Amino acid sequence: MPSATPSSSNPRIVLGVAGGIAAYKAVEVLRRLMDAGYHVVPVLTPDATRFVGEVTFSALASEPARVRLYGDAITPIPHTHLGQNAELIVVAPATAHLIARLAMGLADDLLSATLLASRAPILLCPAMHTEMWEQPSVQENLATLRRRGVLVLEPAVGRLAGGDEGAGRLAEPEAIVEMATRIVAGYRGVLSGRHVVVTAGGTREAIDPVRVVSNRSSGRQGYALAEVAFRLGARVSLVSAAHRDLALDVVRGVEVTFVESAAEMLEVTLAASADADAVIMAAAVSDYTLAPAPQKIKKHDAPLELVLEPTRDIVRELVARRHPGQVIVGFAAESTDVMDHARTKLATKGVDLLVVNDVSAPGAGFEHATNEVVLLGADGGESVISRRSKEAVSHEILARVASLLAQGAP
Repeated sequence: MPSATPSSSNPRIVLGVAGGIAAYKAVEVLRRLMDAGYHVVPVLTPDATRFVGEVTFSALASEPARVRLYGDAITPIPHTHLGQNAELIVVAPATAHLIARLAMGLADDLLSATLLASRAPILLCPAMHTEMWEQPSVQENLATLRRRGVLVLEPAVGRLAGGDEGAGRLAEPEAIVEMATRIVAGYRGVLSGRHVVVTAGGTREAIDPVRVVSNRSSGRQGYALAEVAFRLGARVSLVSAAHRDLALDVVRGVEVTFVESAAEMLEVTLAASADADAVIMAAAVSDYTLAPAPQKIKKHDAPLELVLEPTRDIVRELVARRHPGQVIVGFAAESTDVMDHARTKLATKGVDLLVVNDVSAPGAGFEHATNEVVLLGADGGESVISRRSKEAVSHEILARVASLLAQGAP
């Protein structure tokens, strides 16, 4: 039996095997991981042993396979030992049951307890029948886990148990090992190694020490973009004009700077964008500002006249200063002649991608949990993103950003 000590210099991978028919493919995953030079410890659920033998994994792995939650004299608390020493945990196959337990934080067997006891990256490789894979509950559990930073290698389409065909087939072993190798090397998503700047919220221009001129933007779309970009591996700088009292969550790891006025957002955004790979201007920046009164303006019966001056255009400033390969994304919030105004804005701003909001549409735009947008590319392409959560919209936007970065835009 291959052997290695816990102090082995080879990267340590826990290979979790859940109880599904695809468990037999985990033997090939194990063999390929060993051939690649990893120190592999198999952890099987009790249900997995109904499909594959514990002895088979023990014979091929760096250490004997483990099944039981409770330890022995040598390793009295195996889940903490395994979790703390792992550099990556791969679960192949990950069943719907295992995914649900991990999403809920249950720890009733060794594999689920190890997953909770580790700060190592986790790669789930789901495998199940098509009907199960497409269940909203399964997809919502995966969305929850993705929000927490879990990586998911989606199943392939092909022949399933019982002779059925469809989505749900475990990814091929070579694809699993390739992804594991990328994760050990630092990959956390399609934006790994990228610096992304996101702006969020509606800026506020002071009238006096009490009053402001602002807009209806809540900052929710910008915050969703920042969180999803971080989960996709990016270093994220969030420039937020969303009022702190709104208590929007800033995911741990995102660098956030709070600003109030358009001028402050311009200064901070330009500084943050100097080395950024992508800048996403989701904020609703005031088009006009004014010289504020030093003291509160007292109410009188006569009309109050305010002299508004145009603010500097942050997007145009960014485009003028962009460095080669930097992707710039603008937003257009419109209420009439939406696409005509958006195409004009795309032509004049010089951005690589314009996210178009019809803020008059039900469940879209400001102050909603959902959004629906059209993505206009500088190449003339248009993509309609139907109404969905702002997180889901963020995934669509960032997929386009990742594609543009890969192409070396502009």
